[in-house]
Amino acid sequence: MAEEIEKDNTWLIAGVAIAAVIVLVVMLKKDETKHLQSGAVAQSQAEVFKKVEQRHTSNKTGNVGN
Repeated sequence: MAEEIEKDNTWLIAGVAIAAVIVLVVMLKKDETKHLQSGAVAQSQAEVFKKVEQRHTSNKTGNVGN
């Protein structure tokens, strides 16, 4: 008699799981970087660097405080 051999779907399941994880990571990464398009981060960094430069120049001239 011919016995039926059960098909092993382990690699298929693993492949689908890996593909799903890759798709989720790409989707989440795209969502995570949305705030960078608004320019808010660049504006914030510019303000911080301006304040650091002001402190640096005020320390050179001897003005302590601001």
